Amino acid sequence: MATEHFSTRFQDLDTWPSLDVLSAFYEGQLSAVAAVRPSLPAIAAAAEEAVGRLRRGGRLVYAGAGTSGRIGVQDGTELPPTFNWPDDRVVYLIAGGVGAIMQAVENAEDSVEEGVEGIRKNDIGPNDVVIGVAASGRTPFTIAALKEAAARGAQTIGISNNPDAPILEACSHPILADTGEEVIAGSTRMKAGTAQKIILNLLSSLIMVRLDRVYRGLMVNMRATNAKLRNRSEIMVMQITDCDEGTAADAILQAGGDLKTAVLIAMGAIPSEAQGALERSDGNLRKALADFSKSE
Repeated sequence: MATEHFSTRFQDLDTWPSLDVLSAFYEGQLSAVAAVRPSLPAIAAAAEEAVGRLRRGGRLVYAGAGTSGRIGVQDGTELPPTFNWPDDRVVYLIAGGVGAIMQAVENAEDSVEEGVEGIRKNDIGPNDVVIGVAASGRTPFTIAALKEAAARGAQTIGISNNPDAPILEACSHPILADTGEEVIAGSTRMKAGTAQKIILNLLSSLIMVRLDRVYRGLMVNMRATNAKLRNRSEIMVMQITDCDEGTAADAILQAGGDLKTAVLIAMGAIPSEAQGALERSDGNLRKALADFSKSE
């Protein structure tokens, strides 16, 4: 496996000046970013299929072990506050259980039974999207989870940093970022981990865009859970409608904090009209604004 290879180039790394060590690490990070570009068509295809399933009420499921599992958790936990994705529609299958997020659990990644049980316990089905992440592409836990999910009709996405890895054969949507050997041999928290984070960021963000949770590059489904985010909500309403701060604040108040509804209210709709326009457009703000404009 390329991610486990030892590079003679870095065999005396521990004797180098600190700046040279950092330069080597930095170079590795840049190569990780470059390794993702060839996978963009695969990411787009995976996202497009996922959208249809998620519109039918499906869940996003992240499966992985060790570093890969933690990176999946990081991606998933950012979706509710950023895009108001429901917490109960994100599932985490981590080898070794929740405790393994904070502390390594030895041998957990080798448990095929645990991977299968995680899928069964969460009753994964045809509307669900299961994303398995494994730098080696050979993690038994993750592969078992993907195979069981596929048998139940779920969409399966496999992310690996090694070509010809079993995980890429075990899923309907293989995504490869061939990051090669690490500066510190086998330390896949570095190049491989960076590439995985980028892929997940791109994948989940595109899914949220296609699910109409972004309008004009703005997070219009965002949860305003603190003063900073409430201020950001007001600014977004002002940017979209060209209204003043007072109008934006009042619209958000009338909308009960729902930013899309607030935009329509700031445009002159009463709350019931705004909600009706959004219902008719299935939550697509662009369509709702066009619908409201026609009805004026």
